[in-house]
Amino acid sequence: MKRFKGIYWRTFTVTVGMVALTLVLLGASFFSLTYSYIMTEKRSELKDRAEIIAQMALDAYAKPGTALARGEDIRSMLDVAELMSGTDFLIWIPYENAFIGTDTTMENGQELTLPAAMGEKLAKGEVYMGASTLGYYEKPRAVVAVPARTEGLVEIGPVLAIAEPNAMTEMWRAFLGIFGMTAITVLLIAFVATATTAMQQTKPIRDMASAARKFAEGNFDARVHSTGREDEIGELIESFNAMADSLQKTEQQRREFIANISHELKTPMTTIAGYADGILDGVISPEEERQYLSIISDESRRLARLVRRMLDVSQLQSMDLIKQKVPFDLSESMRRVLVSMEKKITGRGLDVDVEIPEDPVMVLGDNDLLTQVVYNLLENAAKFASQGSTLFLGLEKKGEKAVVTVRNTGQTIPPEEIPLLFERFHKSDRSRSEDKDGVGLGLYIVRTILEQHHEKITAESENGITTFSFTVQLAEEIVKTV
Repeated sequence: MKRFKGIYWRTFTVTVGMVALTLVLLGASFFSLTYSYIMTEKRSELKDRAEIIAQMALDAYAKPGTALARGEDIRSMLDVAELMSGTDFLIWIPYENAFIGTDTTMENGQELTLPAAMGEKLAKGEVYMGASTLGYYEKPRAVVAVPARTEGLVEIGPVLAIAEPNAMTEMWRAFLGIFGMTAITVLLIAFVATATTAMQQTKPIRDMASAARKFAEGNFDARVHSTGREDEIGELIESFNAMADSLQKTEQQRREFIANISHELKTPMTTIAGYADGILDGVISPEEERQYLSIISDESRRLARLVRRMLDVSQLQSMDLIKQKVPFDLSESMRRVLVSMEKKITGRGLDVDVEIPEDPVMVLGDNDLLTQVVYNLLENAAKFASQGSTLFLGLEKKGEKAVVTVRNTGQTIPPEEIPLLFERFHKSDRSRSEDKDGVGLGLYIVRTILEQHHEKITAESENGITTFSFTVQLAEEIVKTV
């Protein structure tokens, strides 16, 4: 039963039901109109014939001759009229005080029961149109009665024209048959078209449901195959596949993250545990204990930095920086970073080329986080700069943005590695053991902070010169637009 409650059967039932209901309503309306039209036309035709018969009978009785001869002439005339028109006629002959007509089943002098409405109409000299058994027929027949006609002393009538129901409804029944065949054909076409359309609409949805179940089972390779549709279903398929790509990438990053963090945590923890066990077991001599305790202390601090950086990343990803954006002087913040980095820079024998405007450069953002971005970039540049080279730290305005540039001279970063610089735990020296102080999260934090500010960062490396540049929204431009 659940199968018949799906979108396919709902669409199929509703569409076919609407087509069937439309056909029924149209058929009922059209049948009513056509039947009424046919009946009106038939009665009008009977009226014309009855009036002609009445006039011909009046003319016949006005001729010289015996009443019997004139009666025979009228009977012959009625027989010819009935033969030509397929209509029975009855005419009242006052001189005979009886109806004579074309229906041979009626005995001469047969008493007929005329409807009261007919009598009222004829008494007023009006034509009667209706249906009646006349007290003789088993089923009502269409009857048209025209009032009596007089000419001088001669009076004929009234004249009744009678049509059988079969003759009256023959055309209507023929139309009913044609309409029935047409309706069946239309319904069959509606069945096929609706079934095909509903199948095309629901198949991608079923495919997406199947793919979603595979995602739940951990299979992120499932995709919904598009047939080149350009409608809403096609857009849904594209969005679903894009979501699947994103989920697959996220899952891959999650696995890489677990592998990387396991590697990063394992190295210091193994070192700490190994040297600690060596001291406790007496393998390491008392003279060497201080050296190995120093190594344990360094590794503990590195482990603490790694955990702290991971917590920083987690907090950054959950922050809503839109509410924390305030105007601040970026040039002053950059000077403070430069002062705080002085010891590290001079320790490597580096010079610094600074191009920071003396006037305040007001930007919109979180002061502490953007200061962290400048610090991480400058620290990274100092770490990988060649001994005795020059660092560059610059700030300039370009349109509605402030552009910060950090540059160093050292080894050229391969082009294929540049997109990976901002990934978690990535180290440009490709050796996790050479850079003992780094944890591979500095540039990832930079990218995360700038993405939270809806800003971009670029990296270029050529001929040993590596440049990082990022943008920040100018606060004074926001004030001007407001």
